[in-house]
Amino acid sequence: MLLLLFVGIQFVTLARAENYPYRSDVLWVTVPDKADWLYQTGEKAKMEIQFYKYGIPRDVEVSYELGYDMLPAHDKGKLVLKNGRGVIALGTMKEPGFLDCRLTAVADGKTYKHHVKVGFSPEKLKPYTQLPADFTEFWKRAKEELAQYPLTFTMKKVEKYSSDEVNCYLVKLYVNNKKQAVYGYLTMPVKPGKYPVVICPPGAGIKTIKEPMKRIYYAQNGLIRLEMEIHGLNPEMSEDDFAEVSRAFNGAENGYLTNNLDDKDNYYMKRVYLACVRAVDFLTSLPEWDGKNVIAQGGSQGGALALVTAGLDERVTACVANHPALSDMAGYLWGTGGYPHFNRMRNMLTPEKVKTLAYYDVVNFARFVRCNTYLTWGFNDDVCPPTTSYRVYNLIQAPKEALITPINEHWTSDDTEYGHMLWIKKQVK
Repeated sequence: MLLLLFVGIQFVTLARAENYPYRSDVLWVTVPDKADWLYQTGEKAKMEIQFYKYGIPRDVEVSYELGYDMLPAHDKGKLVLKNGRGVIALGTMKEPGFLDCRLTAVADGKTYKHHVKVGFSPEKLKPYTQLPADFTEFWKRAKEELAQYPLTFTMKKVEKYSSDEVNCYLVKLYVNNKKQAVYGYLTMPVKPGKYPVVICPPGAGIKTIKEPMKRIYYAQNGLIRLEMEIHGLNPEMSEDDFAEVSRAFNGAENGYLTNNLDDKDNYYMKRVYLACVRAVDFLTSLPEWDGKNVIAQGGSQGGALALVTAGLDERVTACVANHPALSDMAGYLWGTGGYPHFNRMRNMLTPEKVKTLAYYDVVNFARFVRCNTYLTWGFNDDVCPPTTSYRVYNLIQAPKEALITPINEHWTSDDTEYGHMLWIKKQVK
């Protein structure tokens, strides 16, 4: 019987990769012999493979490779499906981690790919990145420097995004001595009252805030929410202008995540992390704030920044993060590492840069999270791999919950996103 809750579905041509494909002729079904896709170290795993085209089982030859999470394959083989089905013996792992089964099949002249990761004792995963002795002093000093600058911002009502129920404002928030700022869209209920505040930092990249009303249900449910960017680029810029800026300043050789990485005091992300603290300053200054509840929420890089904010700022009372990026970034010196995968860039994991990364790695901020925390991640994620998500989660000592969605790659469903808001409402004091 198929384990319907854990069916792996993915169609990949050589040009496109996607889970749960829309109008695809091909369907992969992958069923581990453990319903939760989790094994103990030393325990042998098996995977049933099924392949369908137009819903009809196809007896194709499947080539497979086995490799540890994000690492090159160490084994490979072939399997001919009978009645569209076959079983691959995955073997085991002696150390905690994830094993990736990478599949390829050719049907009617087209190549289709799929991959599935299973975990071995991931609750025992520990990070490569260690805590610098002066970590807390470094960030205490940085916050003290930030506090020297008065809170300065502008707010402009955006009529096209406002309604009888929700007001929307474009906020320009200065991070330091008025020379650098970040922008965001603030949404809040029209009805007078006191409300919890939610800071939502962005995913990776230099990009605009494309859909400020996509999570309008936060304001509709009595939450003030700031969806922010981190580069000081007005979200009312045109898409073409944003694309031009991104091409100019977001390449592998000059990307913001590598900017001044040799110098922990002047690394680009220092201002970004402090901008999140300043955003909390702004939100807690609003007369509509309830005076108690401050929530940090985001996904990928935004999930990383949510955890960083929770670790940096004791005012944060709850934290929600999807598949956090910037986690155990130097882990490739040991095994699996996290986004932005500096191992793929030349001369990025030098001793000096690795030393700086430790002051900015999410695993070290996770050690200082003291609020209720909710994380979600998928196993098949090759952007923010499950190995690093577990390393973060395992370090959090505060009350915590996890929604683990094995089939997911680097995405969350609308239902999962809405569930974040429902979880946040339960945390409101």
